Amino acid sequence: MRTAYTSDQIRAAEAALMATLPEGTLMERAATGLAVVCARMLGGVYGSRVVLLVGGGDNGGDTLYAGARLAARGAGVDAIIAGRRVHEAGLEALRRAGGRVTGLPGGEAATSATTPNGRPVAGSLPGVPGDGVTGDDAVVGGTVRDLIGAADLIVDGMLGIGGTGALREPYATLARLAGDAPGEVVAVDLPSGVDASSGQVEGAAVRADATVTFGAWKTGLLVDPGAGHAGRTELVDIGLGPHLPEPDAVALTDADVVALLPRPGASSDKYRRGVVGIAAGSEHYTGAAVLAVGGALRAGVGMVRYAGSAEPVAQVRAHWPEAVITTLAPGEGVEEVGRVQAWVLGPGLGTGDEARAIARSVLAEDVPVLVDADALTLVAQERSLLRRDAPVLITPHAGELSRLTGVPRELIEARSLENVRRAAAELEVTVLLKGSTTLVAREGRPVRINPTGSPWLATGGTGDVLAGVAGALLAAGLSGYDAASCAAYLHGIAGRRGPLAASDVAEALPETVRALVSGLGQGRSPAKLDR
Repeated sequence: MRTAYTSDQIRAAEAALMATLPEGTLMERAATGLAVVCARMLGGVYGSRVVLLVGGGDNGGDTLYAGARLAARGAGVDAIIAGRRVHEAGLEALRRAGGRVTGLPGGEAATSATTPNGRPVAGSLPGVPGDGVTGDDAVVGGTVRDLIGAADLIVDGMLGIGGTGALREPYATLARLAGDAPGEVVAVDLPSGVDASSGQVEGAAVRADATVTFGAWKTGLLVDPGAGHAGRTELVDIGLGPHLPEPDAVALTDADVVALLPRPGASSDKYRRGVVGIAAGSEHYTGAAVLAVGGALRAGVGMVRYAGSAEPVAQVRAHWPEAVITTLAPGEGVEEVGRVQAWVLGPGLGTGDEARAIARSVLAEDVPVLVDADALTLVAQERSLLRRDAPVLITPHAGELSRLTGVPRELIEARSLENVRRAAAELEVTVLLKGSTTLVAREGRPVRINPTGSPWLATGGTGDVLAGVAGALLAAGLSGYDAASCAAYLHGIAGRRGPLAASDVAEALPETVRALVSGLGQGRSPAKLDR
């Protein structure tokens, strides 16, 4: 299981660790790990061109010491001092190793920085650029622009985990130049412009090919848009583990999911494996019922009891002879469907009076209920339906959650972690919030961040399949928190290869489960906590 932490949690752990170590030990560990990854990315270090974007905090010090190690191995290393202060010991280490230092026009660090013989560093221009200098050159100067453009590797050490809000100048311009340059970009701890605790990005931010993070994962590296700026992420162990608290968020691994997945035993029968009821589909949306039933069956449920009106019933019967089907008359509820261990309510159900009658009858049952799609619209109109003793799992996208909570969709998308936590607490349910990063929240537990999936899943009907998968796991006895997490994980893997349609995702589910289970059975050990 991958555990992740906020910036405050990381700083507290670092302070506790530093109190037990000689001064500079943590920075040395971080710089060594960073240099190793940089060398690997370069392939050959000798003769390569490396540019360091150096801020004034500890990230800048890590970057300078790593640059010194690369320079000592024959790389041409240029440090661009972006902050108003600089880590002096790191700067001196870089100079001793043969690195060069370049300041920015008018910056305090630029006008005060000197070479070992006392001369101003290259590019240190007092005052402001002259008349006629515009665009990026007006902010950072032509020398800096040319250095970044010619680099094989650009190391972003401008801001650390304490950075919040939009990047100010010159950081914003340097981030854009790094993004436009042909060389690879590696971020130090996290990309500048990404909020470490939430993954929020306001304005310009560094978009890295790789991020080397120290001590523990930061929540913002796992949640979009921050995750999309981080590239591939590598964790360098600096000894924080014993000092870390309970995580802010977690991401499951293959091993975690396999350990949670229900599997039949010698005494299993279809009832012990779980019976899920599915109330979905309508005259206008017959396909939603077909896909939800297919998702549940392909996920390995013991039996599906499907209840719906005549039109979707005909389609489900044609596609899935395995399903036990009840045709509901207009206004009829699910009381006569038969015993189930969980219900899936809502895909394609409609929002009229007949749909409302079905929703009320399902939510009156004393079993877990997954509420999706049209049923979310119905409960948004009548939130008292969610007040029940049995568990509820809701699976909204941002627009549906907006209708439930009154928070604007744009704000939910921009602050997904904050809003999924708030919704779980306010509604007293488990929430699976669908999006570019799918999140699962339950009050009192770390948010689970789904690490699988792809943009290919952004096609009609895939949410119906997901509802069926999660419903099957609920019926098998998993909690809403575990069922939602495992369903999102499996659904994401099944939908990685596109182009695809929703039915392709359902079709891929059995092989997805088989591959996970057999992979661990062939020597892959369960994942360890990254704490």
